Amino acid sequence: MLKGRLEIVKSGMGFVMVEGLERDVVIRPDKLAMALDGDEVQIELLSGSRRGRQEGIVREVIKRHQTEFSGRLEVKEHFAFLIPDKQNMPVDIFVPLDLLNGARNGEHAIVKIIEWTPKSKNPVGEVVSILTHETNNERAMQGILIENGFPLNFPDDVMEEVARIPEGIDKAELSYRRDFRDTLTFTIDPVDARDFDDAISFKELKGGVYEIGVHIADVSHYVKPGSPLDQEAYKRATSVYLPDRVLPMLPERLSNELCSLRPNEDKYTFSAVFQITKQGRVKDYWLGRTIIRSARRFTYEEVQEIIEGNDGDHKDVLLLLNTLAQNLRKERFAKGAINFSSQEVRFRLDENAKPIGIVVKESKEAHQLIEELMLLANKYVATYVSQITVKEKPVPFPYRVHDVPDEEKLKLFTTFAARFGHRFDLNTPEGIARSFNEMLNLAKGKPEQHVLESLGIRTMAKAVYTTDNIGHYGLGFENYCHFTSPIRRYPDVMVHRVLFECLNKSVHPVKHMEQHCRHCSDMERKAMEAERTANKYKQVEYMQDFVGEDFDAVVSGTASFGFWAETVEHKCEGMVSITDLSQYDDFELLEHEYALVGRNTGMRFRMGDKVRVRVAAANLDKRQIDFILVELPEQTRPAGQKKERKSQPATRKRK
Repeated sequence: MLKGRLEIVKSGMGFVMVEGLERDVVIRPDKLAMALDGDEVQIELLSGSRRGRQEGIVREVIKRHQTEFSGRLEVKEHFAFLIPDKQNMPVDIFVPLDLLNGARNGEHAIVKIIEWTPKSKNPVGEVVSILTHETNNERAMQGILIENGFPLNFPDDVMEEVARIPEGIDKAELSYRRDFRDTLTFTIDPVDARDFDDAISFKELKGGVYEIGVHIADVSHYVKPGSPLDQEAYKRATSVYLPDRVLPMLPERLSNELCSLRPNEDKYTFSAVFQITKQGRVKDYWLGRTIIRSARRFTYEEVQEIIEGNDGDHKDVLLLLNTLAQNLRKERFAKGAINFSSQEVRFRLDENAKPIGIVVKESKEAHQLIEELMLLANKYVATYVSQITVKEKPVPFPYRVHDVPDEEKLKLFTTFAARFGHRFDLNTPEGIARSFNEMLNLAKGKPEQHVLESLGIRTMAKAVYTTDNIGHYGLGFENYCHFTSPIRRYPDVMVHRVLFECLNKSVHPVKHMEQHCRHCSDMERKAMEAERTANKYKQVEYMQDFVGEDFDAVVSGTASFGFWAETVEHKCEGMVSITDLSQYDDFELLEHEYALVGRNTGMRFRMGDKVRVRVAAANLDKRQIDFILVELPEQTRPAGQKKERKSQPATRKRK
């Protein structure tokens, strides 16, 4: 018997990824039992093989990935079925007429599976939402969340529990908390933020030392272990951020009201308070539960303007904090942190959530000010807990870890980077990190910067939650955890609970902590996939207005069936298919060069190459943008080859 995660492809064939096995185990459609795509399953290996691959049969569904599905209803005289939108959903869902809840034949709806017995071919479901009259965008965004296993609504018992939570401050609670209400405190957040889960306090001490408090919303005060609210927060594990909405981990009364550190309101917090010099030297620190009152809500833009010379509230304090943060940042990179700076894209939407523009978000000093103080708090909390033992064993704790790069991926990348003159020291992890930073610094502002950053990030291992404290390679920290965002991340709630017990010397080790960590890592991955899919949907929707227009682009990925290109102007990615390229040559993929190369001409398209493309199609159903090559770039065009492709000019839809 083996455990793993099931992936079902469009053909209906299943593949189970089992830790420790080199290849996935094949599960034929008739051996899937009641397992669905994404489920964690227990399988039994079968004798025999399929083209050298092991085959298996599903014996048990350990954990269901998804229970709600969107699709089209087919209503008959005595029963109904939901035909799911999800192409790799192997069965339709049976819906009894008394569970249609007003839905009619042909309507688009969301159905929740409520029962599925081994004797039944189809699961039984109930209509929980009718989408027929919703916009295409609404159906798409809800569908993306559902496909990734995120429920759209909170259960009734959770909402009842939240409604019973009293407002205001309990005077008895004040005796257990350090009072910061008379200390200058403020928040710095995005302009459209509604949940403020961190605040900064400032007090000048003697001898060039400052007291800097990092105050985090005390979510664990309200979310009690084992309660319906706690179980639902754990199930979701994270908030999900789509272009036009946030699906919160906690109901809004908590995330946007009771826990949010809004100005001029007394709030419970969990804090890391540092005595620190302007140079970033920590002289002493204190951890514990507190109460604060934020005096001012800043946006990043307001703080950035002050940093760049404008006047504003608490200017001297903000400038000093910025200097301190930049010193912390400088020291962090000097000690081995890697300075990746990937671009983040945000859509400007109209009142109907249609994208009307694209903004590239920059990490400026105002963002770095908050980032460095949050990193400092996370590091010191993890360091403190790492020193605590129970019966001579480490306390089970959800560390945030990041492993060293995979050796094979690293070799492939360093060979590629050498083409641009970058040499890597691969002898030690510290040497690798130093080489990455040297490369990123030298590549800044050059044409190859984006591709080297992009490929460098792909070379890195994925950060995860685990009780095995191997350190955080990318940040250069021996100890690290997530403490600073409990409103939107469940691991932070777990960190607060363990930390509180450690501080009170009453540690009760959490059973199955590693299992909880794996679940949170899984849900984080699913949230990222939902966010990527939603962003892709918006890219396609935006580029529909530009079908037939030509744009400068950069090759952003290669495959045997073509290459991806990202427009310079919009940061929208589409595919140039191998079929389109066949008029020039017969191409093959050279993985070690990240390139498509012509077998006859030697013509090549390599990651980072500039190309000129035309938007041929933008298909929302497939969430796919198709490009065609307008002209051959200089670096790929063989002697005598004409520059322009043979095609008729397209009609522009937008001027």
